Amino acid sequence: MSVEKTIMMDAWIRGVVEAIHSAPHQTVLYLAGGASQALGWLMSVPGASNTVLEAVVPYSRMSFVQLLGKIPSQHCSRQTAEEMALLAYNRGLKLSSPGDPVVGVGFTGSLASSRPKFGDHRFYLSTRTSDRLSVSTVTLSKGLRTREQEDTVSSQLLLKAIANACKVQTASVSHLTESDMSDEHETHFSEDQELEQLIDGKICFKVYSFSSETYRSTAERKIILSGSFDPLHEGHIKLLEVATSICGNGYPCFEISSVNADKPPLSVSQIKDRVKQFEKAGEAHYLIVSRLDMYYVSVEGS
Repeated sequence: MSVEKTIMMDAWIRGVVEAIHSAPHQTVLYLAGGASQALGWLMSVPGASNTVLEAVVPYSRMSFVQLLGKIPSQHCSRQTAEEMALLAYNRGLKLSSPGDPVVGVGFTGSLASSRPKFGDHRFYLSTRTSDRLSVSTVTLSKGLRTREQEDTVSSQLLLKAIANACKVQTASVSHLTESDMSDEHETHFSEDQELEQLIDGKICFKVYSFSSETYRSTAERKIILSGSFDPLHEGHIKLLEVATSICGNGYPCFEISSVNADKPPLSVSQIKDRVKQFEKAGEAHYLIVSRLDMYYVSVEGS
């Protein structure tokens, strides 16, 4: 790459990272087998703490298995990247502040190594947000680049995918050659589908924010009042107000579980009916819809 192109690419990278850091999204990244430079780019530009909640590189086989909670049928595959993104998204929900948009990032690659590979040089990257799952499959032209160059390309495309998930605009830059192959797929979720995923255990919880202004707390803890709230009444609201005043700075949260220790799980329509009550309450608070059926589990999981 010429000096001029290198300077242009460096400027593009910094511009994209600055745009990502200026977005409200908080991100957890799980990367294996490539895209390592993306972490350095994200961390080297001021504002990384606004974006990066956690980054994990499960490089060894055992680390990878422990992350997924199983032995994958194939380490480098679209399915594995999507599973990594979903795990990262759920982790982000637990680490982020209530109401902040979360992006889970999964990447798995099989790039050039010290020994020749019989298969393709390829990678899969996926991002998961509350309402969207995106996945890209890229096959690089074999023998065209060094390992470092393949890592650079995968890092650039990962950065672009994060920017898209954060809904920030990026300049159009070509990272692939005509001999490379790329395929992108995107699935959108409605609120009903997201709640169905919650009931099925695919996502750990969903947060609703009920405030005309963005509520900000300097504390990281949540002050949670759990219950069925069937119906919600003034006593519940006053109880959370008192708890918040006693506990001090924190995020005031109500919590409803979609599952119950001794009752059938709530349906999507039942959950939405409960949520409507909080919309009418008119107080600045958050509602967490979880699937934790016991209070002590809720305390440990929050």
